Amino acid sequence: MKIQYYLKRMVEDFQHATATCATIQGRPLCCDEGSRLPTPWATSSRSPFGRGDPLVEAATAFGDLGSQLATASQPRVFVATATLLLFGAHKSARTLASAALDTFQINNIQESERMWKLKIAEGGPWLTSVNNHVGRQHWEFDPDAGTLEERAEVERVRDEFTRNRFRVKQSADLLMRMQLTKENPSRPIQPPVKVEAAEDVTEEAVTTTLRRAISFYSSIQAHDGHWPAENAGPLFFFPPMVFALYITGAMNAIFSPEHRKEIKRYIYNHQNEDGGWGFHVEGHSTMFGSALSYIALRLLGEGLEDGEDGAMARGRKWILDHGGLVGTPSWGKFWLTVLGVYEWAGCNPLPPEFWLLPRKFPIHPGNMLCYCRLVYMPMSYLYGRRFIGPITGLILSLRQELYTEPYNVINWNKARNTVAKEDLYYPHPLVQDMLWGFLHYVAEPALKRWPFSMIREKALKVAIKHVHYEDENSRYLTIGCVEKVLCLIACWVEDPNSEAYKRHLARIPDYYWIAEDGLKMQTFGCQMWDAAFAIQAIMSSNLTEEYATTLRKAHDFVKASQVRDNPSGDFEAMYRHISKGAWTFAMQDHGWQVSDCTAEGLKTALLFSQMSPDLVGEKIETERFYDAVNVILSLQSSNGGFPAWEPQRAYEWLEKFNPTEFFEDTLIEREYVECTASAIQGLALFKKLHPKHRQKEINNCIVRAIDYIKDTQLPDGSWYGCWGICYTYGTWFAVEGLAACGRNYRNCPTVRKACEFLLSKQLPCGGWGESYLSSQNKVYTNLEGNRPSLVQTAWALLSLIDGGQAEIDPTPIHRGVKVLINSQMDDGDFPQQEITGVFMRNCTLNYSSFRNIFPIWALGEYRRRVLFA
Repeated sequence: MKIQYYLKRMVEDFQHATATCATIQGRPLCCDEGSRLPTPWATSSRSPFGRGDPLVEAATAFGDLGSQLATASQPRVFVATATLLLFGAHKSARTLASAALDTFQINNIQESERMWKLKIAEGGPWLTSVNNHVGRQHWEFDPDAGTLEERAEVERVRDEFTRNRFRVKQSADLLMRMQLTKENPSRPIQPPVKVEAAEDVTEEAVTTTLRRAISFYSSIQAHDGHWPAENAGPLFFFPPMVFALYITGAMNAIFSPEHRKEIKRYIYNHQNEDGGWGFHVEGHSTMFGSALSYIALRLLGEGLEDGEDGAMARGRKWILDHGGLVGTPSWGKFWLTVLGVYEWAGCNPLPPEFWLLPRKFPIHPGNMLCYCRLVYMPMSYLYGRRFIGPITGLILSLRQELYTEPYNVINWNKARNTVAKEDLYYPHPLVQDMLWGFLHYVAEPALKRWPFSMIREKALKVAIKHVHYEDENSRYLTIGCVEKVLCLIACWVEDPNSEAYKRHLARIPDYYWIAEDGLKMQTFGCQMWDAAFAIQAIMSSNLTEEYATTLRKAHDFVKASQVRDNPSGDFEAMYRHISKGAWTFAMQDHGWQVSDCTAEGLKTALLFSQMSPDLVGEKIETERFYDAVNVILSLQSSNGGFPAWEPQRAYEWLEKFNPTEFFEDTLIEREYVECTASAIQGLALFKKLHPKHRQKEINNCIVRAIDYIKDTQLPDGSWYGCWGICYTYGTWFAVEGLAACGRNYRNCPTVRKACEFLLSKQLPCGGWGESYLSSQNKVYTNLEGNRPSLVQTAWALLSLIDGGQAEIDPTPIHRGVKVLINSQMDDGDFPQQEITGVFMRNCTLNYSSFRNIFPIWALGEYRRRVLFA
């Protein structure tokens, strides 16, 4: 099986080599659809690989090209081609290959095409920016990058991940670390410190650990001031991009052979032992993850029996054993239909006419959560157009491969509401199924007939107008990766030659992330979110003068990342909120205000404003602080809590119509303890430094926000965290918010209960470790084997320190700090463990910088407020 697998890889490289030959000779070579070999050879019947035998023709076609290939910056494809020729039965082919190999320098065989390079703050054709691309991060393949030793190390960590992939699901972001630590050599680092169980934690041990940690973390800071990091984990992010580029015919233009290899590496690496793929990298196999991953591999050129240990066959078996593609949830049904592997008759309606409803109508899209709105906006356009991609031979083959009955006899009406039990997290209530039934049987047939068809045409124009508005205001990033692909294909369907489509293609690399497990797709990046926390963590150490250069660069990034304008035109008519003065989750070009990102950005900017400009640069202008405050105050809800992106506009009962079977709480904007606590902290610090600005409104806002936090505390003393795992994360934010207003263990029963909750979850080793199952099942669940998580241990320690536990009994804090100190690696880094981020209750999201940020922060607070108290 492995021989077939590697021969298959050499055939792929052979195709690329023939294209290189054609370029050298100045003549085109084309391939038949479905064939890997150029047409002169594809019709031969003698190939041991199942297609034509290229060997006789290759010997003639290459002629004396061996030496040319050897110097054509294509060493790997040259070697693969020569190897294929050596496998041939013809003497002339073997002679040619041997002679060419003899002239080839052996150093060029060392996988020189395996190196990728992370680019920071660089633009390109069809890209626009409001801040000269500060914060942009994208990966490009560089065939000349890296020494032989560095390439060997890349291959080693890739192989190590693959070997351990069932035990360690999350990559450690090693490729980025290798590059940036080389570009940013740090000062000499002290040896690591270990604290024995019977020993006390000393100031020297903490300070040494902090210096080592901050020195390492400074070495992976980008030149524009942010910390590049992976923000991925869901396995349904990348396949739709593959689908879209296959449909539009741009696959070869966007995905080089190296892109394809890394995408396939990622998908194979995250296949579960049972043959299926999960919703996210740590999850059990689902139909959604399995169907999208399997089909993406097929579109990328994998055959029915490809992959090590029969990976493709095992994936197909899992899908068929669990009922076939009819069991994929609604988003899967949509994408499979657009691709041509499913039918619109098997999808619940997504009528674009919703965009024509009066704004005051409860189910108007403008009242919904922005993520929901911006997903279903392009979906409704494609549904209204009943768009289906080209039906190729491969699409017809997929129709045969992935159903348990012939495609032409499937009961599509029954399939509309069929979902595999592995995927069903949020079952549709009866009232929702009744609505789908009415739309399917009554509304849709009517809208297809004149004069009602005129309404549909008008609705389609409104929907695509909104798509273009969102594209333009986000510089074609859109609000996130799911929406990105949908808007891209909607623009192509409207006009394949449009400028909008070209700009969409240019922004695709913004979503790439490369690590040792392959090429994956990010949400869109967490540059500002990570930077705000990292700055506070470093400042907490009281070692700011030692790391002034790091902080100065970070300050520049914060200043360059604040949104300076509201969305264009009549933004309220486009259902957008003010954004001037906000900070986004990622970078300014993204454009979308977020309440907690704005509050954390305001807090860091205010902290910098108290430091010497000689150390960290000039502070932000006062008016920009005011702008940030305006955004925060505008987002508070009537119950005192803060939503994430926009004011709460809809009724809670609308959530019964949540059409996604695998998410919960997706339809309407709601309040979050994390956003509320961040808002309190940002406003409290602003009020201290600028006491006269909107004083009454800020005081009232903080009082109401504190009441919200108190009211949402659970009986056991915790808070449910919606954006991190889970009760540990929510509790940290809540305690931070209350502590910012003077509440602590002694004077606030709410904080006291929170500390008691955290102490009840401390593990025998001294740390804390909470599973993603807590988020999913809404019950606190330890990590398997009661393993500690360094990030969650840090969250718990920060909560206890802020809450005043050290004044009552510091012993639990000392025990937790020992876990952090003893876990530090030789280079000052901290190990990657389980994912600690989550969204929509049911999907994990990795923040790879958290493993550095929060141990630094907890150790800094401990040093400053416990040891030096």
